[in-house]
Amino acid sequence: MREATNLEPLINRRKELFFLPLTFSNELARGEIMIKKYSTKEKSEARLFYIYISPWILGFIIFTLYPIVYSMILVFTNADNTGIGTFIGLDNFIKAFTEDALFVKSLLNTIFYVAIQVPLSIILSILIAIALNKKNIKGIQLFRAAVYVPFVTAGVAVTLLWGWIFNSQFGLINYALSLSGIEGPNWLSDEKWAMPAIIIMMLWSIGNSIIITLAGLQDIPKQLYESTEIDGANGIQKIIYITIPLLTPTIFFNLVMGIINGFQIFTQPYVLTEGGPNHATYTIMMHIYNHAFKYGEMGYASTLAWILFSIIMILTLIINQTSKRWVHYDN
Repeated sequence: MREATNLEPLINRRKELFFLPLTFSNELARGEIMIKKYSTKEKSEARLFYIYISPWILGFIIFTLYPIVYSMILVFTNADNTGIGTFIGLDNFIKAFTEDALFVKSLLNTIFYVAIQVPLSIILSILIAIALNKKNIKGIQLFRAAVYVPFVTAGVAVTLLWGWIFNSQFGLINYALSLSGIEGPNWLSDEKWAMPAIIIMMLWSIGNSIIITLAGLQDIPKQLYESTEIDGANGIQKIIYITIPLLTPTIFFNLVMGIINGFQIFTQPYVLTEGGPNHATYTIMMHIYNHAFKYGEMGYASTLAWILFSIIMILTLIINQTSKRWVHYDN
Protein backbone atom coordinates (compact mmCIF):
# COMPACT_ATOMS: atom_id res chain seq x y z
CA MET A 1 0.00 0.00 0.00
CA ARG A 2 2.89 2.33 0.85
CA GLU A 3 4.64 1.61 -2.45
CA ALA A 4 1.45 2.42 -4.43
CA THR A 5 1.23 5.81 -2.68
CA ASN A 6 4.85 6.68 -3.58
CA LEU A 7 4.22 5.86 -7.23
CA GLU A 8 1.25 8.21 -7.61
CA PRO A 9 3.29 11.40 -8.34
CA LEU A 10 5.30 9.53 -10.97
CA ILE A 11 2.13 8.18 -12.65
CA ASN A 12 0.54 11.64 -12.65
CA ARG A 13 3.72 13.14 -14.12
CA ARG A 14 3.74 10.57 -16.91
CA LYS A 15 0.11 11.42 -17.69
CA GLU A 16 1.01 15.12 -17.91
CA LEU A 17 3.90 14.41 -20.26
CA PHE A 18 1.70 12.15 -22.41
CA PHE A 19 -1.00 14.78 -22.86
CA LEU A 20 1.41 17.75 -23.11
CA PRO A 21 1.63 17.80 -26.95
CA LEU A 22 -2.18 17.61 -27.21
CA THR A 23 -2.63 20.43 -24.66
CA PHE A 24 -0.04 22.59 -26.44
CA SER A 25 -1.71 22.06 -29.85
CA ASN A 26 -5.12 22.99 -28.42
CA GLU A 27 -3.74 26.21 -26.86
CA LEU A 28 -1.96 27.06 -30.08
CA ALA A 29 -5.21 26.53 -32.04
CA ARG A 30 -7.09 28.84 -29.66
CA GLY A 31 -4.35 31.49 -29.95
CA GLU A 32 -3.50 31.28 -26.26
CA ILE A 33 0.21 30.73 -26.90
CA MET A 34 1.88 34.14 -26.83
CA ILE A 35 4.71 34.63 -29.31
CA LYS A 36 7.04 37.49 -28.36
CA LYS A 37 7.05 40.35 -30.81
CA TYR A 38 10.28 42.29 -31.11
CA SER A 39 10.24 46.05 -31.38
CA THR A 40 11.71 47.91 -34.34
CA LYS A 41 14.68 48.98 -32.22
CA GLU A 42 15.39 45.41 -31.15
CA LYS A 43 15.21 44.20 -34.75
CA SER A 44 17.56 46.99 -35.84
CA GLU A 45 20.06 46.09 -33.10
CA ALA A 46 19.91 42.43 -34.06
CA ARG A 47 20.47 43.30 -37.72
CA LEU A 48 23.51 45.47 -36.84
CA PHE A 49 24.87 42.67 -34.64
CA TYR A 50 24.83 40.18 -37.50
CA ILE A 51 26.31 42.76 -39.91
CA TYR A 52 29.22 43.46 -37.53
CA ILE A 53 30.04 39.79 -36.88
CA SER A 54 29.53 38.74 -40.51
CA PRO A 55 33.30 39.14 -41.35
CA TRP A 56 34.15 36.77 -38.52
CA ILE A 57 31.46 34.29 -39.58
CA LEU A 58 32.67 34.47 -43.19
CA GLY A 59 36.30 34.00 -42.15
CA PHE A 60 35.37 31.08 -39.89
CA ILE A 61 33.48 29.33 -42.69
CA ILE A 62 36.22 29.86 -45.31
CA PHE A 63 39.39 29.37 -43.24
CA THR A 64 38.26 26.99 -40.48
CA LEU A 65 35.03 25.10 -41.16
CA TYR A 66 35.69 24.40 -44.85
CA PRO A 67 39.27 23.04 -44.31
CA ILE A 68 38.02 20.83 -41.46
CA VAL A 69 35.23 19.31 -43.54
CA TYR A 70 37.44 18.99 -46.63
CA SER A 71 40.27 17.27 -44.72
CA MET A 72 37.69 14.87 -43.25
CA ILE A 73 36.72 13.91 -46.81
CA LEU A 74 40.38 13.57 -47.90
CA VAL A 75 40.97 11.00 -45.15
CA PHE A 76 39.23 8.38 -47.31
CA THR A 77 41.03 9.28 -50.55
CA ASN A 78 44.51 9.09 -52.08
CA ALA A 79 44.43 12.80 -52.92
CA ASP A 80 47.69 14.47 -53.99
CA ASN A 81 48.77 18.05 -53.39
CA THR A 82 46.05 19.27 -55.77
CA GLY A 83 43.42 17.88 -53.42
CA ILE A 84 42.09 15.48 -56.07
CA GLY A 85 41.98 11.72 -55.53
CA THR A 86 39.89 8.57 -55.56
CA PHE A 87 38.05 6.86 -52.72
CA ILE A 88 40.22 4.19 -50.99
CA GLY A 89 38.25 3.58 -47.79
CA LEU A 90 40.35 2.99 -44.68
CA ASP A 91 43.61 2.27 -46.51
CA ASN A 92 45.26 5.42 -45.11
CA PHE A 93 44.60 4.28 -41.52
CA ILE A 94 45.92 0.78 -42.31
CA LYS A 95 49.05 2.28 -43.86
CA ALA A 96 49.68 4.50 -40.83
CA PHE A 97 49.58 1.68 -38.28
CA THR A 98 51.05 -1.19 -40.30
CA GLU A 99 53.39 0.18 -42.98
CA ASP A 100 54.59 3.62 -41.89
CA ALA A 101 57.40 3.04 -39.36
CA LEU A 102 58.20 6.75 -39.24
CA PHE A 103 54.66 7.51 -38.08
CA VAL A 104 55.15 5.34 -34.99
CA LYS A 105 58.64 6.80 -34.46
CA SER A 106 57.38 10.39 -34.72
CA LEU A 107 54.45 9.65 -32.43
CA LEU A 108 56.69 8.11 -29.75
CA ASN A 109 59.09 11.07 -29.99
CA THR A 110 56.19 13.48 -29.52
CA ILE A 111 54.78 11.51 -26.58
CA PHE A 112 58.23 11.50 -24.95
CA TYR A 113 58.51 15.26 -25.44
CA VAL A 114 55.05 15.91 -23.96
CA ALA A 115 55.61 13.52 -21.03
CA ILE A 116 58.81 15.34 -19.99
CA GLN A 117 58.26 18.94 -21.05
CA VAL A 118 54.72 19.49 -19.77
CA PRO A 119 55.29 18.38 -16.12
CA LEU A 120 58.61 20.28 -16.00
CA SER A 121 56.99 23.44 -17.35
CA ILE A 122 54.17 23.23 -14.77
CA ILE A 123 56.59 22.72 -11.86
CA LEU A 124 58.87 25.56 -13.03
CA SER A 125 55.87 27.83 -13.58
CA ILE A 126 54.71 27.29 -10.00
CA LEU A 127 58.17 27.85 -8.50
CA ILE A 128 58.86 30.99 -10.54
CA ALA A 129 55.35 32.35 -9.95
CA ILE A 130 55.74 31.88 -6.18
CA ALA A 131 59.01 33.85 -6.35
CA LEU A 132 57.38 36.59 -8.43
CA ASN A 133 54.38 36.80 -6.10
CA LYS A 134 56.43 38.54 -3.40
CA LYS A 135 55.56 42.23 -3.49
CA ASN A 136 58.33 43.37 -1.16
CA ILE A 137 61.03 42.80 -3.80
CA LYS A 138 62.25 45.99 -5.46
CA GLY A 139 61.59 46.05 -9.21
CA ILE A 140 59.30 43.01 -9.11
CA GLN A 141 57.26 44.37 -12.05
CA LEU A 142 60.42 44.34 -14.18
CA PHE A 143 61.08 40.69 -13.31
CA ARG A 144 57.47 39.77 -14.14
CA ALA A 145 57.79 41.44 -17.54
CA ALA A 146 61.14 39.74 -18.13
CA VAL A 147 59.75 36.21 -17.75
CA TYR A 148 56.97 36.99 -20.24
CA VAL A 149 59.21 38.44 -22.96
CA PRO A 150 60.59 35.03 -24.17
CA PHE A 151 57.02 33.84 -24.76
CA VAL A 152 56.21 36.70 -27.16
CA THR A 153 59.61 36.59 -28.87
CA ALA A 154 59.66 32.84 -29.49
CA GLY A 155 60.06 32.08 -33.18
CA VAL A 156 62.54 31.14 -35.87
CA ALA A 157 65.04 33.86 -34.89
CA VAL A 158 65.07 32.75 -31.25
CA THR A 159 65.37 29.12 -32.34
CA LEU A 160 68.45 29.99 -34.40
CA LEU A 161 69.87 31.74 -31.32
CA TRP A 162 69.38 28.53 -29.34
CA GLY A 163 71.20 26.70 -32.11
CA TRP A 164 74.26 28.78 -31.24
CA ILE A 165 73.74 28.24 -27.51
CA PHE A 166 73.70 24.44 -28.02
CA ASN A 167 76.69 24.43 -30.37
CA SER A 168 79.11 21.79 -29.12
CA GLN A 169 82.27 23.78 -29.96
CA PHE A 170 81.56 27.42 -29.18
CA GLY A 171 78.07 27.31 -27.63
CA LEU A 172 77.26 29.11 -24.39
CA ILE A 173 76.10 26.03 -22.45
CA ASN A 174 79.19 23.93 -23.18
CA TYR A 175 81.40 26.93 -22.37
CA ALA A 176 79.67 27.30 -18.99
CA LEU A 177 80.10 23.57 -18.33
CA SER A 178 83.78 23.74 -19.27
CA LEU A 179 84.34 26.34 -16.54
CA SER A 180 83.38 23.61 -14.07
CA GLY A 181 85.58 21.04 -15.78
CA ILE A 182 82.63 19.26 -17.43
CA GLU A 183 82.80 18.34 -21.09
CA GLY A 184 79.48 19.22 -22.67
CA PRO A 185 77.72 16.80 -25.05
CA ASN A 186 77.07 17.28 -28.75
CA TRP A 187 73.60 18.56 -28.03
CA LEU A 188 72.03 18.64 -31.47
CA SER A 189 74.08 15.94 -33.21
CA ASP A 190 73.77 13.24 -30.53
CA GLU A 191 70.63 11.07 -30.53
CA LYS A 192 70.58 10.96 -26.72
CA TRP A 193 70.82 14.72 -26.24
CA ALA A 194 68.91 16.15 -29.21
CA MET A 195 65.41 15.81 -27.72
CA PRO A 196 66.52 16.98 -24.22
CA ALA A 197 67.98 20.05 -25.94
CA ILE A 198 64.58 20.76 -27.54
CA ILE A 199 62.88 20.34 -24.15
CA ILE A 200 65.33 22.73 -22.45
CA MET A 201 64.78 25.29 -25.19
CA MET A 202 61.00 25.09 -24.86
CA LEU A 203 61.21 25.57 -21.08
CA TRP A 204 62.69 28.97 -21.82
CA SER A 205 59.37 30.19 -23.24
CA ILE A 206 56.94 29.25 -20.44
CA GLY A 207 56.26 32.88 -19.58
CA ASN A 208 52.57 32.54 -20.41
CA SER A 209 52.13 29.67 -17.92
CA ILE A 210 54.02 31.67 -15.29
CA ILE A 211 51.74 34.68 -15.69
CA ILE A 212 48.60 32.49 -15.50
CA THR A 213 49.96 30.74 -12.39
CA LEU A 214 50.83 34.10 -10.85
CA ALA A 215 47.24 35.26 -11.39
CA GLY A 216 46.05 32.08 -9.67
CA LEU A 217 48.35 32.72 -6.72
CA GLN A 218 47.01 36.22 -6.26
CA ASP A 219 43.46 34.86 -6.00
CA ILE A 220 44.34 32.81 -2.91
CA PRO A 221 43.04 34.61 0.23
CA LYS A 222 45.82 35.84 2.50
CA GLN A 223 43.76 34.92 5.55
CA LEU A 224 44.45 31.26 4.86
CA TYR A 225 48.21 31.81 5.08
CA GLU A 226 47.82 33.94 8.22
CA SER A 227 45.74 31.26 9.94
CA THR A 228 48.31 28.56 9.16
CA GLU A 229 51.12 30.79 10.42
CA ILE A 230 49.28 31.03 13.74
CA ASP A 231 49.19 27.22 13.81
CA GLY A 232 52.96 27.16 13.24
CA ALA A 233 53.12 26.07 9.59
CA ASN A 234 56.38 26.70 7.75
CA GLY A 235 56.81 27.84 4.15
CA ILE A 236 56.87 24.34 2.62
CA GLN A 237 53.77 23.27 4.55
CA LYS A 238 51.90 26.36 3.34
CA ILE A 239 52.80 25.51 -0.25
CA ILE A 240 51.76 21.86 0.10
CA TYR A 241 48.52 22.34 2.05
CA ILE A 242 47.27 25.72 0.74
CA THR A 243 49.01 26.90 -2.41
CA ILE A 244 48.99 23.68 -4.44
CA PRO A 245 45.36 22.64 -3.68
CA LEU A 246 44.03 26.12 -4.47
CA LEU A 247 46.16 26.29 -7.61
CA THR A 248 44.72 23.08 -9.06
CA PRO A 249 42.31 24.91 -11.44
CA THR A 250 45.31 26.80 -12.86
CA ILE A 251 47.40 23.62 -13.00
CA PHE A 252 44.53 21.89 -14.81
CA PHE A 253 44.39 24.67 -17.42
CA ASN A 254 48.17 24.69 -17.95
CA LEU A 255 48.20 20.89 -18.18
CA VAL A 256 45.54 20.74 -20.90
CA MET A 257 47.04 23.61 -22.89
CA GLY A 258 50.54 22.17 -22.48
CA ILE A 259 49.46 18.80 -23.88
CA ILE A 260 47.63 20.40 -26.81
CA ASN A 261 50.59 22.63 -27.68
CA GLY A 262 53.14 19.89 -26.97
CA PHE A 263 51.64 17.48 -29.50
CA GLN A 264 51.79 20.24 -32.12
CA ILE A 265 55.48 21.14 -31.71
CA PHE A 266 56.99 21.75 -35.14
CA THR A 267 59.02 24.92 -35.67
CA GLN A 268 61.78 24.42 -33.10
CA PRO A 269 62.87 20.85 -34.00
CA TYR A 270 62.36 21.57 -37.71
CA VAL A 271 64.64 24.62 -37.66
CA LEU A 272 67.25 23.21 -35.28
CA THR A 273 67.63 19.61 -36.44
CA GLU A 274 65.08 18.95 -39.24
CA GLY A 275 64.08 15.90 -37.22
CA GLY A 276 67.59 14.45 -36.85
CA PRO A 277 69.90 12.98 -35.91
CA ASN A 278 68.49 9.65 -37.10
CA HIS A 279 64.91 10.94 -36.54
CA ALA A 280 65.57 11.48 -32.82
CA THR A 281 63.64 14.78 -32.88
CA TYR A 282 61.21 13.86 -35.65
CA THR A 283 57.74 14.84 -34.38
CA ILE A 284 54.26 13.94 -35.60
CA MET A 285 53.67 17.46 -36.95
CA MET A 286 56.85 17.20 -39.04
CA HIS A 287 55.61 13.87 -40.41
CA ILE A 288 52.26 15.44 -41.36
CA TYR A 289 54.04 18.42 -42.97
CA ASN A 290 56.38 16.20 -45.02
CA HIS A 291 53.58 14.02 -46.38
CA ALA A 292 51.39 17.03 -47.20
CA PHE A 293 53.88 19.43 -48.78
CA LYS A 294 57.00 17.39 -49.62
CA TYR A 295 55.54 14.10 -50.83
CA GLY A 296 52.23 15.53 -52.09
CA GLU A 297 50.10 12.98 -50.19
CA MET A 298 47.35 15.26 -48.97
CA GLY A 299 44.93 12.40 -48.27
CA TYR A 300 47.41 10.51 -46.10
CA ALA A 301 48.50 13.72 -44.35
CA SER A 302 44.85 14.47 -43.53
CA THR A 303 44.55 10.99 -42.02
CA LEU A 304 47.60 11.60 -39.81
CA ALA A 305 46.18 14.96 -38.76
CA TRP A 306 42.87 13.38 -37.70
CA ILE A 307 44.71 10.66 -35.79
CA LEU A 308 46.64 13.38 -33.95
CA PHE A 309 43.39 15.23 -33.26
CA SER A 310 41.84 12.03 -31.87
CA ILE A 311 44.81 11.44 -29.54
CA ILE A 312 44.67 14.99 -28.20
CA MET A 313 40.90 14.82 -27.76
CA ILE A 314 41.05 11.50 -25.89
CA LEU A 315 43.79 12.74 -23.56
CA THR A 316 41.87 15.94 -22.90
CA LEU A 317 38.68 14.01 -22.09
CA ILE A 318 40.58 11.68 -19.73
CA ILE A 319 42.16 14.62 -17.90
CA ASN A 320 38.80 16.37 -17.75
CA GLN A 321 37.14 13.31 -16.22
CA THR A 322 39.91 12.78 -13.65
CA SER A 323 39.87 16.48 -12.77
CA LYS A 324 36.81 15.90 -10.56
CA ARG A 325 39.11 14.06 -8.13
CA TRP A 326 42.01 16.51 -7.88
CA VAL A 327 40.86 19.96 -9.03
CA HIS A 328 39.37 22.06 -6.22
CA TYR A 329 37.10 25.00 -7.00
CA ASP A 330 35.89 27.64 -4.55
CA ASN A 331 32.23 26.66 -4.99
